[in-house]
Amino acid sequence: MTRPPARTGSAGAVYFSLLGPLTARLDGRELPLGPRKQRLVLATLLARPNTPVPVDVLTDAVWPDDPPRTARKNLQVYVSAARALLGPAGDDGRDRLVHGCGGYLLRIAEGELDTLRFGSLARAGRAEAGRGDLRSAARLLREALDLWEGPPLNDLRDSAGVAEEADRLEARCLTVYEDWAETEIELGRAAVAVDGLRDLVERHPLRERLRAAWMNSLHQSGRQAEALAVYDDYRQLMARELGLEPSPAMAALYRSMLGRGRGARRPAAAREAVSAVALPAPTGAFTGRRDELRGLLDVLGGGEERVVVVSGPAGAGKSALAVRAAHLLADRFPDGRVQVRVRREDGTARGRAEVLAELGRLCGVTAGAAAAPSEGGRTDGGHGGTGAASGALADAWQEWLDRHRALVVLDDVPDEASVRGLLPRSGKCSVLVTARCQLAGLAPVHRIALPALADGEALELLGKLIGAGRLRTDPGAALRIVRACGSLPLAVEVSGMRLAVLRHLPLAEYAARLEDPSAALDELVAGDISVRHRIASGWQDLVDGDRWVLGRLAGLAEDGGFTLDRATEALGCGERAAIRAVESLIGAGAVTSPAGEVTAHAALYEVPRLFGLYAREREAPARTGVPTGPAHTGAPGAPAGTSLAPVAPDRAGGPAGTGVPVAPAHAGVPVHTASTHTGTSARTAVTAGPLIPG
Repeated sequence: MTRPPARTGSAGAVYFSLLGPLTARLDGRELPLGPRKQRLVLATLLARPNTPVPVDVLTDAVWPDDPPRTARKNLQVYVSAARALLGPAGDDGRDRLVHGCGGYLLRIAEGELDTLRFGSLARAGRAEAGRGDLRSAARLLREALDLWEGPPLNDLRDSAGVAEEADRLEARCLTVYEDWAETEIELGRAAVAVDGLRDLVERHPLRERLRAAWMNSLHQSGRQAEALAVYDDYRQLMARELGLEPSPAMAALYRSMLGRGRGARRPAAAREAVSAVALPAPTGAFTGRRDELRGLLDVLGGGEERVVVVSGPAGAGKSALAVRAAHLLADRFPDGRVQVRVRREDGTARGRAEVLAELGRLCGVTAGAAAAPSEGGRTDGGHGGTGAASGALADAWQEWLDRHRALVVLDDVPDEASVRGLLPRSGKCSVLVTARCQLAGLAPVHRIALPALADGEALELLGKLIGAGRLRTDPGAALRIVRACGSLPLAVEVSGMRLAVLRHLPLAEYAARLEDPSAALDELVAGDISVRHRIASGWQDLVDGDRWVLGRLAGLAEDGGFTLDRATEALGCGERAAIRAVESLIGAGAVTSPAGEVTAHAALYEVPRLFGLYAREREAPARTGVPTGPAHTGAPGAPAGTSLAPVAPDRAGGPAGTGVPVAPAHAGVPVHTASTHTGTSARTAVTAGPLIPG
């Protein structure tokens, strides 16, 4: 049996609690934690134990609206007071609270913080459940829940930053409660969970898994009428609040209760021995992405979301992040973790039936006569399979998802249609999707966007490849290198691999090469890895009009970004058409926008440096004549789009060489359709095709 850790560390150690009001105890005596702002700083650090917390995050937690000019100095005072209160970490006398390039890091042992102990007990309980020892699992999960004293950090929730952390912690507690209740029901001891489930459902009325557990506990306790009433209340609530019906799994549970008597569940046997693991080895150079990784682990580990989409340009590290998270979530998904690429090596989309067949082979899913298509064949036109065999396999896949707790990574997804039939409709499986574009048509999903690395993270990655000593010889030149790479992880990694071979090359000289717009992409090659090749592959995914727009906007971005007014002027079109064009490229991952809410006129948009260099390189001929790939107007059956390229007179009737878009009479803007060259169906110019692969 898995043994949980002891609750506290050595005598004299401070024990912190976040699963309720923020408290600290020393040898059973509660410690004063100082004024409210100091408590906010401490709560934010404790919510991210053993992880650097940026100063900006601490500032936002303490002063969410208008931080004073002395904010950093005040933070230093609060940190100094916390350091004095906390004392050293462990027996070796190390500083417990330290400051580094990533921010402040609070060292906390597992037995010194209730959230760490809670997580350890929960993992141990789930491991026992996976081995079939439900009694031990129930005991360990109950021991974890005993640490939950009420709404986490309920005395500090007026701070938006702390409230967000508190909501995350409460979601983890709810998931563990659901695990415990379901285990007790399987053991035939449903009565112990009835009252607690009722209280939690009152506080979280739309949480379906809680409702299902409450229904099962009532039914097993002989209270069938009450169990059926719980479903009816939920059905009415869903219709009234969301306009939706309960999930098929919930409806099936209701129908099963209508058709059987009290019949308590018998204790479950050991779970089916299925543990498919098909993941690449984690990369040793993985650096940064701490917040994104932590967010992934919290969302997937908490069981709140079944589908998570990680989006970002090629080389942003989406696949590496997904693989690392999948390796770290082994205990949360005991029935398997698999990764499948949804594109072929040449960038074309694999058919959905082909992907489904590979998933079936990896996870042991069979469906009678369902025949797996060959790797090179395409039986479904790039998306869903046809025929009874493909349908049977799809049904078998959904049944497998419903019966297991596994994590599926669908890597490099080209569009929504490629994965819709692969996502779980119910059950405890989760799917992690990586894509270059936003996949806006998938909902509801949890979204994580990967921006460029921060300077410190990019320098850390470069240092892993060329050595920290060489990095310190010229830190200014190293910073120039990562910034010339746009802090894109792939470009920084290629630079590091190149410099690791060219040991004689001064960092300053290589930085100068990368800063030269005409040479940068030529320099970013290491062996068979080429940044230019990655960008060129994705360039083919853009429709012609989007390529032309990107070429024009890339020139504006040289001085740090562009506004909507400048985009309108450069594109020679109306404001609404410019907005649609820019937002189309945002959806494609080719243009970045502010993370917070801001009006279109006030926003500062950017084209990442390397993508802009490639776009200007490809569209250079257009500046001296008719642009490559001009848009067609009046395409039969095509909806109005945002294709803004100048048109030649023999195609649209406009004056040659004027650069003025010609609008169809009924649409307001020119339209066209073009193939995306990815094996998917043709799309109009408005659609957000991805810019670059993986």
